[in-house]
Amino acid sequence: MSHVSRIVQTSSEELPQDLLDLENAIRALPIELRQTVVPALDKVIESTKRRRRILNLVQDALSQLRLDMKYLMFDLEATRRERDEFRRQLGVDEGQEQ
Repeated sequence: MSHVSRIVQTSSEELPQDLLDLENAIRALPIELRQTVVPALDKVIESTKRRRRILNLVQDALSQLRLDMKYLMFDLEATRRERDEFRRQLGVDEGQEQ
């Protein structure tokens, strides 16, 4: 009877090295012990991947927020400059009319 490992194959980029070391240690266990530990390991691997995805989403959202804030600050400064220029022109024009 051949046993196919239920341990999820993962890339080293997705998981921390200590978790990969744990996975390798569990693979080296006898089949009876491995069968009892693999479900818990699968849950840990999935939760680690989920946390990594969530962290990436949060980092992307923060990066977008920073970029949006830069655009808003630029727009605010441009609007202020335009306002000041219009006020100056209006003041000059009003002064010439009198």
